[in-house]
Amino acid sequence: MDLTILGLAGVIFVTLVGLGTWQVRRLHWKLDLIEAVETRAHGTPVAAPTGPVSDDDDVYRRVVAEGRFRHDASHLVKAVTELGPGYWVMTPLETSASTIWINRGFVPNGLPRDDWSRPVGPVRVEGLLRITEPEGTLLESNDPAADRWVSRDVAALSEVSGIADPAPYFIDADQMGPPADWPRGGLTMIRFRNSHLSYALTWYAMAVLFLVGMGIVMRDRLRG
Repeated sequence: MDLTILGLAGVIFVTLVGLGTWQVRRLHWKLDLIEAVETRAHGTPVAAPTGPVSDDDDVYRRVVAEGRFRHDASHLVKAVTELGPGYWVMTPLETSASTIWINRGFVPNGLPRDDWSRPVGPVRVEGLLRITEPEGTLLESNDPAADRWVSRDVAALSEVSGIADPAPYFIDADQMGPPADWPRGGLTMIRFRNSHLSYALTWYAMAVLFLVGMGIVMRDRLRG
Protein backbone atom coordinates (compact mmCIF):
# COMPACT_ATOMS: atom_id res chain seq x y z
CA MET A 1 0.00 0.00 0.00
CA ASP A 2 2.84 2.40 0.91
CA LEU A 3 4.52 1.80 -2.45
CA THR A 4 1.25 2.49 -4.25
CA ILE A 5 0.77 5.74 -2.34
CA LEU A 6 4.38 6.75 -3.00
CA GLY A 7 3.99 6.00 -6.70
CA LEU A 8 0.79 8.02 -6.96
CA ALA A 9 2.35 10.87 -5.00
CA GLY A 10 5.34 10.85 -7.33
CA VAL A 11 3.09 11.12 -10.38
CA ILE A 12 1.17 14.04 -8.85
CA PHE A 13 4.38 15.83 -7.85
CA VAL A 14 5.95 15.42 -11.30
CA THR A 15 2.71 16.62 -12.92
CA LEU A 16 2.63 19.78 -10.80
CA VAL A 17 6.28 20.53 -11.56
CA GLY A 18 5.66 19.84 -15.24
CA LEU A 19 2.77 22.29 -15.31
CA GLY A 20 4.97 24.95 -13.73
CA THR A 21 7.72 24.31 -16.27
CA TRP A 22 5.21 24.53 -19.12
CA GLN A 23 4.14 27.95 -17.84
CA VAL A 24 7.78 29.07 -17.77
CA ARG A 25 8.10 28.06 -21.42
CA ARG A 26 4.89 29.96 -22.18
CA LEU A 27 6.37 32.95 -20.36
CA HIS A 28 9.41 32.98 -22.66
CA TRP A 29 7.15 32.59 -25.70
CA LYS A 30 5.00 35.52 -24.57
CA LEU A 31 8.02 37.73 -23.92
CA ASP A 32 9.35 36.95 -27.39
CA LEU A 33 5.94 37.80 -28.88
CA ILE A 34 5.79 41.11 -27.02
CA GLU A 35 9.29 41.99 -28.20
CA ALA A 36 8.37 41.10 -31.77
CA VAL A 37 5.26 43.27 -31.60
CA GLU A 38 7.20 46.21 -30.20
CA THR A 39 9.97 46.03 -32.79
CA ARG A 40 7.89 45.15 -35.86
CA ALA A 41 4.53 46.85 -35.38
CA HIS A 42 6.03 50.25 -34.61
CA GLY A 43 8.88 50.08 -37.11
CA THR A 44 9.27 51.70 -40.50
CA PRO A 45 6.92 50.02 -43.00
CA VAL A 46 8.49 47.77 -45.62
CA ALA A 47 7.10 46.46 -48.89
CA ALA A 48 4.67 43.57 -48.45
CA PRO A 49 6.62 40.34 -49.08
CA THR A 50 6.08 38.35 -52.26
CA GLY A 51 7.29 35.01 -50.90
CA PRO A 52 6.66 32.77 -47.89
CA VAL A 53 6.25 34.28 -44.43
CA SER A 54 6.59 32.86 -40.93
CA ASP A 55 5.41 33.50 -37.38
CA ASP A 56 9.00 33.87 -36.19
CA ASP A 57 10.15 36.47 -38.70
CA ASP A 58 7.15 38.29 -40.14
CA VAL A 59 4.05 38.32 -37.94
CA TYR A 60 3.01 41.87 -36.91
CA ARG A 61 5.55 43.40 -39.26
CA ARG A 62 4.46 46.82 -40.54
CA VAL A 63 4.11 46.58 -44.30
CA VAL A 64 2.76 48.61 -47.20
CA ALA A 65 1.14 47.48 -50.45
CA GLU A 66 -0.28 49.29 -53.46
CA GLY A 67 -3.00 48.10 -55.81
CA ARG A 68 -6.74 48.14 -56.45
CA PHE A 69 -9.45 46.75 -54.23
CA ARG A 70 -11.88 44.13 -55.50
CA HIS A 71 -14.89 45.16 -53.46
CA ASP A 72 -17.07 42.65 -55.31
CA ALA A 73 -15.10 39.84 -53.64
CA SER A 74 -15.36 41.15 -50.07
CA HIS A 75 -16.38 38.81 -47.24
CA LEU A 76 -17.36 39.41 -43.63
CA VAL A 77 -15.59 37.57 -40.80
CA LYS A 78 -17.21 37.42 -37.36
CA ALA A 79 -15.42 39.60 -34.81
CA VAL A 80 -15.70 41.11 -31.35
CA THR A 81 -13.67 44.26 -30.69
CA GLU A 82 -13.55 47.14 -28.24
CA LEU A 83 -16.35 48.64 -30.38
CA GLY A 84 -18.61 45.64 -29.78
CA PRO A 85 -19.72 42.66 -31.90
CA GLY A 86 -19.62 42.82 -35.66
CA TYR A 87 -17.41 41.80 -38.57
CA TRP A 88 -14.02 42.28 -40.18
CA VAL A 89 -14.31 43.34 -43.82
CA MET A 90 -11.90 41.20 -45.86
CA THR A 91 -11.24 42.54 -49.36
CA PRO A 92 -8.64 41.34 -51.88
CA LEU A 93 -6.13 43.89 -53.12
CA GLU A 94 -4.77 43.25 -56.60
CA THR A 95 -1.14 44.34 -56.77
CA SER A 96 1.42 44.04 -59.56
CA ALA A 97 2.95 40.97 -57.87
CA SER A 98 0.00 39.09 -56.34
CA THR A 99 -3.38 39.40 -54.69
CA ILE A 100 -3.24 40.22 -50.98
CA TRP A 101 -6.22 39.93 -48.67
CA ILE A 102 -6.74 43.09 -46.66
CA ASN A 103 -8.62 43.29 -43.40
CA ARG A 104 -10.00 46.76 -44.10
CA GLY A 105 -11.34 47.02 -40.58
CA PHE A 106 -14.37 46.51 -38.37
CA VAL A 107 -18.05 47.19 -39.02
CA PRO A 108 -20.67 46.77 -36.25
CA ASN A 109 -23.71 44.53 -36.51
CA GLY A 110 -26.55 46.12 -38.40
CA LEU A 111 -24.52 48.77 -40.21
CA PRO A 112 -25.89 49.06 -43.79
CA ARG A 113 -23.34 48.28 -46.47
CA ASP A 114 -24.16 51.59 -48.12
CA ASP A 115 -22.43 53.24 -45.14
CA TRP A 116 -19.10 51.56 -45.87
CA SER A 117 -16.32 53.42 -47.65
CA ARG A 118 -15.13 51.79 -50.88
CA PRO A 119 -11.94 53.35 -52.19
CA VAL A 120 -11.67 53.05 -55.98
CA GLY A 121 -8.64 53.28 -58.22
CA PRO A 122 -5.05 52.84 -57.01
CA VAL A 123 -4.72 52.79 -53.24
CA ARG A 124 -1.87 52.51 -50.75
CA VAL A 125 -2.50 50.21 -47.80
CA GLU A 126 -0.35 50.29 -44.69
CA GLY A 127 -0.83 47.92 -41.79
CA LEU A 128 0.35 44.84 -39.94
CA LEU A 129 1.14 41.51 -41.57
CA ARG A 130 -0.88 38.65 -40.11
CA ILE A 131 -0.60 34.92 -40.70
CA THR A 132 -3.60 33.16 -42.23
CA GLU A 133 -6.10 31.58 -39.82
CA PRO A 134 -7.12 28.25 -41.42
CA GLU A 135 -10.42 26.42 -40.91
CA GLY A 136 -11.92 28.42 -38.05
CA THR A 137 -11.71 28.66 -34.26
CA LEU A 138 -11.80 26.10 -31.46
CA LEU A 139 -15.56 26.59 -31.09
CA GLU A 140 -16.67 27.21 -34.67
CA SER A 141 -15.64 26.31 -38.19
CA ASN A 142 -15.82 28.37 -41.34
CA ASP A 143 -18.66 27.50 -43.71
CA PRO A 144 -17.58 28.81 -47.13
CA ALA A 145 -20.66 27.40 -48.88
CA ALA A 146 -22.92 29.52 -46.66
CA ASP A 147 -20.48 32.47 -46.65
CA ARG A 148 -20.15 32.26 -42.86
CA TRP A 149 -16.68 33.03 -41.60
CA VAL A 150 -15.22 33.01 -38.10
CA SER A 151 -11.54 33.22 -39.05
CA ARG A 152 -9.51 34.90 -41.75
CA ASP A 153 -8.56 31.85 -43.81
CA VAL A 154 -6.72 33.19 -46.86
CA ALA A 155 -6.83 29.95 -48.85
CA ALA A 156 -10.57 29.35 -48.30
CA LEU A 157 -11.49 32.99 -48.99
CA SER A 158 -9.48 32.86 -52.21
CA GLU A 159 -11.07 29.61 -53.33
CA VAL A 160 -14.64 30.87 -53.02
CA SER A 161 -13.65 34.16 -54.68
CA GLY A 162 -11.87 32.56 -57.62
CA ILE A 163 -8.47 34.02 -56.71
CA ALA A 164 -5.48 31.95 -57.79
CA ASP A 165 -2.14 32.03 -55.98
CA PRO A 166 -2.89 34.66 -53.28
CA ALA A 167 -0.26 35.90 -50.84
CA PRO A 168 -0.04 33.46 -47.88
CA TYR A 169 -0.97 36.14 -45.36
CA PHE A 170 -3.31 39.09 -44.91
CA ILE A 171 -2.80 42.66 -43.78
CA ASP A 172 -4.63 44.33 -40.91
CA ALA A 173 -4.96 47.78 -42.44
CA ASP A 174 -4.67 51.06 -40.60
CA GLN A 175 -7.64 53.39 -40.75
CA MET A 176 -8.15 54.59 -44.31
CA GLY A 177 -9.88 57.93 -44.70
CA PRO A 178 -11.47 60.04 -41.94
CA PRO A 179 -11.45 58.53 -38.41
CA ALA A 180 -15.26 58.20 -38.40
CA ASP A 181 -15.41 56.17 -41.62
CA TRP A 182 -16.39 52.50 -41.68
CA PRO A 183 -14.77 49.98 -41.84
CA ARG A 184 -12.75 51.07 -38.81
CA GLY A 185 -9.12 50.05 -39.27
CA GLY A 186 -6.19 49.97 -36.90
CA LEU A 187 -7.86 47.77 -34.28
CA THR A 188 -5.26 45.00 -34.20
CA MET A 189 -4.72 43.83 -30.61
CA ILE A 190 -1.02 44.34 -29.92
CA ARG A 191 -1.19 44.31 -26.12
CA PHE A 192 -0.95 40.85 -24.63
CA ARG A 193 -1.77 39.75 -21.10
CA ASN A 194 1.19 38.03 -19.49
CA SER A 195 0.31 36.06 -16.33
CA HIS A 196 2.50 33.04 -17.00
CA LEU A 197 5.02 33.83 -14.25
CA SER A 198 2.33 33.92 -11.56
CA TYR A 199 0.84 30.69 -12.94
CA ALA A 200 4.26 29.01 -12.88
CA LEU A 201 4.91 30.08 -9.28
CA THR A 202 1.47 28.81 -8.29
CA TRP A 203 2.12 25.34 -9.74
CA TYR A 204 5.58 25.16 -8.17
CA ALA A 205 4.16 26.25 -4.79
CA MET A 206 1.48 23.57 -5.03
CA ALA A 207 4.19 20.99 -5.78
CA VAL A 208 6.19 22.05 -2.70
CA LEU A 209 3.13 22.04 -0.45
CA PHE A 210 2.11 18.64 -1.77
CA LEU A 211 5.60 17.30 -1.10
CA VAL A 212 5.54 18.69 2.44
CA GLY A 213 2.09 17.24 3.02
CA MET A 214 3.14 13.80 1.79
CA GLY A 215 6.21 13.99 4.01
CA ILE A 216 4.02 14.61 7.03
CA VAL A 217 1.67 11.76 6.09
CA MET A 218 4.51 9.30 5.59
CA ARG A 219 6.15 10.38 8.86
CA ASP A 220 2.94 9.70 10.78
CA ARG A 221 2.55 6.30 9.08
CA LEU A 222 6.10 5.33 10.00
CA ARG A 223 5.52 6.37 13.62
CA GLY A 224 2.32 4.33 13.65
